[in-house]
Amino acid sequence: MRLLVNFSIALALVVIVLGAYTRLTDAGLGCPDWPGCYGHLTVPTDTDKINQAQALFPDAPLEHHKAWNEMIHRYAAGMLGIFILVIAVTAVVRQRKRAETPVKLPLFLLALVIFQAALGMWTVTLNLQPLVVMGHLLGGFTTLSLLYLLRLRLKRIHLPMGDPKARSFSGLAMFALFIVVAQIALGGWVAANYAALACTELPICEGDWSANLDLAGAFSVPEAVTYQYGAHDYAERMTMHVAHRIGAILTLLVVGFLLVQGYKKAQSSVIRGSLNWVTVALTLQIALGISNVVMMLPLGVAVAHNLMGALLLLSLVGLNYKIARHA
Repeated sequence: MRLLVNFSIALALVVIVLGAYTRLTDAGLGCPDWPGCYGHLTVPTDTDKINQAQALFPDAPLEHHKAWNEMIHRYAAGMLGIFILVIAVTAVVRQRKRAETPVKLPLFLLALVIFQAALGMWTVTLNLQPLVVMGHLLGGFTTLSLLYLLRLRLKRIHLPMGDPKARSFSGLAMFALFIVVAQIALGGWVAANYAALACTELPICEGDWSANLDLAGAFSVPEAVTYQYGAHDYAERMTMHVAHRIGAILTLLVVGFLLVQGYKKAQSSVIRGSLNWVTVALTLQIALGISNVVMMLPLGVAVAHNLMGALLLLSLVGLNYKIARHA
């Protein structure tokens, strides 16, 4: 089961990367239907199927590269769902054999991945409605985090000695995890509303940005036929981006303070090792975020920013778990 969970974690990371790549290449509606593509299980390629596709969806011209981006993401997500189903079934079978295997977490993961499939469908049928898109992203990150938590529980980490001093920063570690989750949600909102390039200067935004803030509009969902390419005006998108920038500064301060306190107080090598992973992930994530602004959102850097956000989240999940189990 551990091998299956490890493989599922790797596949969940691939799904997150593919999801980011799909969003950033504007391929979220590469296939206008769900779960297939223009009425087929794969992207139509021969002339007859292409003609049928265009007849079925006359307002959605077939663009093969976008359609394939979307379908590859769906195939990978579907495979992940199958693996999570196998994990859940295996956990139930092992529990019946009185094996010490977590069962509630695998079953919750199965329910979550079913809900994720529904969000994937609504993403298409509701034409990239921002709340659904952000919810789908958060669902993917949650699935990854819970798979990693399951891995930690199966691994049953034991410290050679306890680390009672770690309790002194356990609350701070949990708060840092909350801040990172909130920052990921803000990033998802920025991406869902095509606001990644609303500010192109550092450290916050260009011009008199504070005078143009529109919080009510930025965190609303206007009525629109489609939300592809965004439905908010510039001031609203700029506000989203500014909120994400301020969130990044807050994340740096909170997680940075956690690292200072952790390195000062932690005694065990296991917890200090987790702190090292948080340090690496935070440093790379900040560098990628700055690179996105300076280099005007290059595709590779933007995708890596999503991936590193997931890895930063995992590093904090691991740190909190180890503190809770061994402090």
